Amino acid sequence: MSGEDDSKLEVSEEQTKEAEVCKETANKYFKEQNFDEAVIWYSKAIELNPNVAVYYANRSFANLRQEAFGYALSDASKAILLDKSYVKGYYRRAAAHMSLGKFKLALRDFETVTKARPNDSDAKKKFLECTKIVRKLAFEKAIAVDKKNVADTIDLAGMAIEDDYFGPKLVDEKVTLDFMKKLMDCYKNQGKLHRKYAYKILLDVEQLFMKQPSMVEVHIPDDKKFTICGDIHGQFYDLMNIFTLNGLPSPDNPYLFNGDFVDRGSFSVECIFTLFGFKLLYPDHFFMSRGNHESVTMNQMYGFEGEVKSKYTEQMAHLFTEVYNWLPLCHCLNKRVLVMHGGLFSRDGVKLDELRVIERNKQPPEDGLMCELLWSDPQPQDGRAPSKRGVGVQFGPDVTHRFLKDNGLDYVVRSHEVKADGYEVAHDGKCITVFSAPNYCDTMGNKGAFIILNGKDMKPNFTTYEAVPHPNVKPMAYANSIMSLLC
Repeated sequence: MSGEDDSKLEVSEEQTKEAEVCKETANKYFKEQNFDEAVIWYSKAIELNPNVAVYYANRSFANLRQEAFGYALSDASKAILLDKSYVKGYYRRAAAHMSLGKFKLALRDFETVTKARPNDSDAKKKFLECTKIVRKLAFEKAIAVDKKNVADTIDLAGMAIEDDYFGPKLVDEKVTLDFMKKLMDCYKNQGKLHRKYAYKILLDVEQLFMKQPSMVEVHIPDDKKFTICGDIHGQFYDLMNIFTLNGLPSPDNPYLFNGDFVDRGSFSVECIFTLFGFKLLYPDHFFMSRGNHESVTMNQMYGFEGEVKSKYTEQMAHLFTEVYNWLPLCHCLNKRVLVMHGGLFSRDGVKLDELRVIERNKQPPEDGLMCELLWSDPQPQDGRAPSKRGVGVQFGPDVTHRFLKDNGLDYVVRSHEVKADGYEVAHDGKCITVFSAPNYCDTMGNKGAFIILNGKDMKPNFTTYEAVPHPNVKPMAYANSIMSLLC
């Protein structure tokens, strides 16, 4: 590595000192898990003295913690540009690449670190772990041509129910309300659903999702309420609290869960089987949209795949991938409100008819309508901008207003972002974010929220709540070991 960048800007001694004060303030906010303020103060330090690689690397780390992977990547690259021998810059860039599923690029950065620090055991461990991931992906790609659907390989008849199993049981191979109540009680007591019933639920719900369009039309009668929940992220006990506060799903109490059911939280298996069970019980009154975390890359990195392998089998993890590929991408409520996990699009003129017919039985692509439905975010200023996440697009109030006008809609609801109060109303009330995982990852301190509206006026009403206790299993307990880089 060849040292520092020669094209640095002139900075006064006063600016240098003031920048250091800003950095220390930012560090304080970072330690307090207040990453928004940390980014603001690191940015102030950079404005005063744009020549310091550490400022960019620190801001990169704060952006990583906010899942702004695109910004994190840009900052880490700038740190490296300023100081090619600054090892933390390569660490941060590798973390951003890993978060975006760019494993080969991450591997290059880890290799650079190991060459610079050949005796650093932590760096070597991460390099070797990343190498394993790259090799595994290459192997899976090589055999993918001949790969059968996992669903076709499941032998339910050959799965015996052991005599010592006392958990919930399907009646005539069907989900009932009694089964769901027993399942939730079982999970609350840290029990486990028998693998035969778990596989049966997955196979049945896959068939159900396959019959649905990519955009599902939902009718809400004038005298009925309808609840929209945002990200759950494997926080099962907070999911149970939603049902305590708002009642169990039923034909008179319909729900839409808007993606990111799994990952990060370490009770993702419990969450997803609870949600899938209610989908089977009330197929016309319980709805689920795909999130960006219902994908192979996210599940490999953020814990769901590891959790399924730990609690069940690798085969089941592959089956989940097939099921997720069939999840609807968005829902249109009473032809007035569009609900998707991420947001709007990189071009004007998108019509609902286009969303209905998206070919979705695949992993999310890196661009296009499907990608943007899962990944995009709103921004306060008009126009569009590159995504802070490095995937999708950021869209302003003017973009939202044009989309709504083009499609005769009142407003859009999306999730995908942690909000301090569990929700945020933006774009003149036309773009609403709802996030239902309180104290996200046991660190963020945010509230959770859900939205209740009724068919007559479709006005959103918000309920917020705090996190509830859960068993002593930390978030990310099943995540890929390399993700400790982000901690």
